[in-house]
Amino acid sequence: MKLSSKGRYAVRALFDIAFFNQGRPTQVKDIAERQAIPPRFLEQIFQDLKRAGIVGSKRGPQGGYVLARPANEIPLGEVVAVIEGPVALSEAGARNGRETGTAADGQRVTDAVFDELATRIVACLNSVTLADVCDQAHELGVAPPGGPRSQYFI
Repeated sequence: MKLSSKGRYAVRALFDIAFFNQGRPTQVKDIAERQAIPPRFLEQIFQDLKRAGIVGSKRGPQGGYVLARPANEIPLGEVVAVIEGPVALSEAGARNGRETGTAADGQRVTDAVFDELATRIVACLNSVTLADVCDQAHELGVAPPGGPRSQYFI
């Protein structure tokens, strides 16, 4: 399974709001610049996220997009489902009951295995929140603007 650019961009954009602005309104142009995402594509992503209730928007000079909930309440699985749709690894939709014999049994078995794997993938994605992504940024030494910076003396 591979996430599309749209799915990866959505997670990066939400991380940007949570990490760099601590959830305060963030303008698309600022996110696009920091995350190297085309602004028009980012607007489309935010429209999907807004319809799903993951982000809200505020108008005006100090406006922009905001998280609709705290970062620790937004699992990556929800974001991926909104942008990519449900995780589906089997061909269950292709079956219609007409198949018989060994081939149908084989498909039933592999569909069951792939359905279980899809359930595990969703559980794994749901176990990571935007707050966890921000924690990972801290562990990697990424500092938000105005945060602690390394100083070097010569």
